[in-house]
Amino acid sequence: MPGGSSRGRSRQPCLQRRAAIVLLAASMSPLTVAIAGDNLPEAANVSTGWDMSNFLLRGNGVLPVPIFITEPAIGYGLGVALLHFSLPDNADENQPASAGDKTSRPNITGIAGFATGTHSWGAAALHTHSWDDDRIRYTGVIGKINLHLTYYGFQQQARSYQLDGFAMFHELLFRIGDSRWYVGPRYTFFDSHTRFDFGVPTDHGNFVAEQRVAKGGLVTSYDSRDNNFYPSSGTYAQFVAEFARGGLGSTSDFEVQSAKAFHWMPIGERWVLGLRVDSGFSQGDIPFFAQPFVILRGVPAAKYQDRNQLTTEAELRWNATPDWSVLGFAGVGRAYGNLHSFSDAPVAYGFGAGFRYLLVRKIGLTMGIDVARGPGQNAFYIQIGSPWR
Repeated sequence: MPGGSSRGRSRQPCLQRRAAIVLLAASMSPLTVAIAGDNLPEAANVSTGWDMSNFLLRGNGVLPVPIFITEPAIGYGLGVALLHFSLPDNADENQPASAGDKTSRPNITGIAGFATGTHSWGAAALHTHSWDDDRIRYTGVIGKINLHLTYYGFQQQARSYQLDGFAMFHELLFRIGDSRWYVGPRYTFFDSHTRFDFGVPTDHGNFVAEQRVAKGGLVTSYDSRDNNFYPSSGTYAQFVAEFARGGLGSTSDFEVQSAKAFHWMPIGERWVLGLRVDSGFSQGDIPFFAQPFVILRGVPAAKYQDRNQLTTEAELRWNATPDWSVLGFAGVGRAYGNLHSFSDAPVAYGFGAGFRYLLVRKIGLTMGIDVARGPGQNAFYIQIGSPWR
């Protein structure tokens, strides 16, 4: 869940698919995308800290999640999310939290909203569900956003603009046999209105203020993580091909492909190394705000944005106790294809450190803070689980 920096708004939240879950991406997107754990962290069976597992998973509890926004894109602000957790019908409510045991994915229903000092705001409702022993997974989000953002363009000159509209996201995945592979359809819709405060940038071409982004696509993913919120081992990979067409409700035709992979490996008893690669590619008449961009802690997203993007990042974690861990991270990325060639594109970088506390032991849900340094600025992020999603 991204936080922010000492600078004002300069970072556009995750749009395209993320436009449908933008306020959750700014605050707690591991809950909407990573959703629940497969296995418990190894330390869970010996932890003695404060834990909300029984209340949330067995007592029909609702978890209020405060949203502290220090996001450079939309300024400082506050919000709240109300989340209801429930176990699937075939889940064992008395399942012990022993190391290596497979836990059930909780179903999550929630509402959330936020507002910031730049007059940005958003509200959304979400639901995630799994059926047939996690063979079928569904994620759905609907929401409304009004964001004051910054566009940089060819010369990296900040130009403020406003983006508002209604967003919707649906994804249904099916497991392939007894494997760790999932495949299924995705649909994203964003009815947007865009307005630049001081005129349209000269590198914008044919600017259209009113646009509907409606994409259908196919998602293929592989998941061997021991826990989806805060993994200590395993791999998550996802490949997405999306097509925006008039028949789906889009005002322009374009294509977007993305591929990402995260891998975690234990080093000794207390250390975990995480590696990340992330890429995005686009073709056709794509709106400027829907283009791929570099996402790194310490780097204003959408500051490095173009037709394509490539990013890599590493993270090293030390589990100081069963409940507490500290980590360091560093990454680089480039956006290229239209404004810049790959060799001429500026390099985005970010590095820093953080900590996590194991908040909900039975599903491995952690919360903490990351502090990062990027090109010309510092940033801090209030994180729920891993920032990689």
